[in-house]
Parts: sequence; structure tokens; C-alpha cells
Amino acid sequence: MEIGILKEDERVEHRAALSPAGVQSLTGMGNAVYVQKHAGLKAMFTDEEYENAGATIVYSPEEIINRSQIVLKVSPPTIGELEEFEKGQLLFSFLHLAVSQEKLMKTLLQKNIAAVSYELIENSRGELSVLQVMSEIAGHLSMQVAAHYLQVKEGGRGILLGSLPGVPPASVVVLGAGTVGRTASRVALGMGASVTVIDHDLSRLRDIENLFQWRVSTAVATHANIRRSLRHADVLIGSILLKGEKAPHVVSEAMVKEMKVGSVIIDVSIDQGGCVETSRPTHPDDPAFVRHGVVHYCVPNMASSVPRTATIALTNALLPYIRDVAELGIQRAIQSDPGLAKGVCVFEGNCTSPPIAKALNLQSQDLGRLLRTMLEPMKN
Repeated sequence: MEIGILKEDERVEHRAALSPAGVQSLTGMGNAVYVQKHAGLKAMFTDEEYENAGATIVYSPEEIINRSQIVLKVSPPTIGELEEFEKGQLLFSFLHLAVSQEKLMKTLLQKNIAAVSYELIENSRGELSVLQVMSEIAGHLSMQVAAHYLQVKEGGRGILLGSLPGVPPASVVVLGAGTVGRTASRVALGMGASVTVIDHDLSRLRDIENLFQWRVSTAVATHANIRRSLRHADVLIGSILLKGEKAPHVVSEAMVKEMKVGSVIIDVSIDQGGCVETSRPTHPDDPAFVRHGVVHYCVPNMASSVPRTATIALTNALLPYIRDVAELGIQRAIQSDPGLAKGVCVFEGNCTSPPIAKALNLQSQDLGRLLRTMLEPMKN
């Protein structure tokens, strides 16, 4: 197959869809891989490295799209990029369609593009296998960011995360005991902070307590528990995720008003709309703002700030799916892998993800039925 890797907009995204090692794996199977010039530059991967891996360097996004059966991106495509696609082409990317502009979904449907959204792909255990590795990075980074913005010159309370003799540690509240929450809790504990994890799932809270040997406090996610915890918090990590859906506002503006002046909110859920009512997406060049005396950091795609690590991690998670599609074709690949099928949100001009269809007021079509309709003539 012909596989293309588009260069990202460097103003908002520094990752590349595949590392040179990932490209070499695909070219070793006999696939042709086209990489847009400087696609890996921010991740410290040179065009020469991609060429040595067997790729052909291409100079425009239009040529990448026109020459490729499969197009790989990291950030959601622009409308201009989608306009270059033809019927039957396959797009792999983070799409976040539940919170995207409706025009993006409309164009995907009109162009009859098969679209696979990284954040919806699952493994055999039901885990979001591609999103998980990015969530681990975001969990690490959330505490680094929190430590930075607690400094007084950044508008913070002027405190350390950890303790000193005679000085108590910072209080960190983590909303959500998923991958981001677990990772953030581990890093916060390692830095000496006092950590409270809040989740609606008792099993997850039990796992958290066992994992960290009861060094964290836990609470069930009720309005009263969240409000009480935030009154004493120095740092809030928002890590609420509903698969394919917009994140709910579990932290109201009234709760934010009651937080301590100079406390810090890291809303990792901002990719899916944010779980804090006062959050809004920010830009890497202007990542934080103050509302009601509280510092808010709401940069989508936090992993982009460590693009080399993130590109390698993304390649590790994504490559098996790309190899399967290159070998079997998209129809056979998603038929043989239910987890990959979960990531398919647009197919044959239809929305095939119920949560996305609900968010955008569309009718969802069953992917299995569409596949059977396509494959039946082939059997005859």
C-alpha cells in the first residue's frame, strides 16, 4: 500500500505520526511510505533518517494525500487537507469529533473518507490502547506543569509540591482514576505531595489504594466530596474521560470561586471539552490564564510538548494497526479486530460511532452491517 505522513502545524502540534523506525517496519513489508518534508523536525527526526528507513520525502500536503491510500496525522485534519481526499481513502488521526467543528464531520461524510480516530481504538482488554500512551505522558506532564505554575512569578501560591521539615506539602486533588489520574498520582507522590483521588467507580478507587499502598486518600465523586476537596486543594488535575463523548463539567464555576487564590487547575480533559466549567482551550504560546484567582492551564494535546518521547510512544501503540490495515485492507482488518473497529467513526459516508453521532445529532450506522454489505458481493 501507499502510506503518507503529513507534517503537522508547528504552532500547535510537534509530534509526528510515525518515527523512522515505524516507517522502516512498513517499508520492510513492501509498502511505499511518503513523508512530508520536515514532518519529524520538532521531534528531532531528520528527513535523512526517514529516507534511510525507506521513505520518500514529499514537499506538499497535497502530494502526500494524492499519492497515498492511507494518510496518517496526529492532530485533526484541516478542512483544506480534507478537500484533497478522494473517496475510499483512509485517514488515521486524533479527531475528537464530539467537540470538533461540525464542518469537519460534514466534510468527512461528504468526501466518503474512512476515518479512524486514535482516541477510540481499543485493545483486547477494552483499554484505549493508543490514547493510553498519550495519557501516561499527560499524567507525567501535569505534575511538572503544576509545579511550575505554583511559583509566585506564574501567579501561583508560591509553594513547593513536596514538603520540607516543618513545612507541609501541597495538596493535590486528582479527578478521575484512569490512566492520567493514576500516572499523575504516582508522580505527585514521588514529588512528596499529599494526594486525593476522586472517582465514581469504587473498583478504581480500590485499585488506586492497593497500587499506592494507602499513601493516597480516595473519595467517591459526589458534588459534596468534590467541593470539599477543592476548598483545600493547591492543585487540581482534571482527568475525566467518557469514550468518544464530550467531558462533563464536574467542577462548577462556583467551586472554582471557593478554591484558594493562587491554586492551579490542569484540565487534561480539555481535548474533549474540559471537565471544569471555567476552562477554555489555550495555546502553547499562551498556555495559562487566571480566573477567580485560580491559574488555569488548558492546553490540548499536552504530549506535544515532549514530541520525541510522544512520537516514539505513539508509534509503538499505532504501528500494529497500520501494519494490519496495510496487509489486509481496511475492511478485513476491522472485521478481524473489534478493537480497531471501535476506532472507525466514519465509513462509507456514514457515522459509525454512536457517541459521536449523539453529540452531533447524526444517525449512527452499524459498522458490522456496512461491512457485511460490502463483503457479500466478494464472496459471490
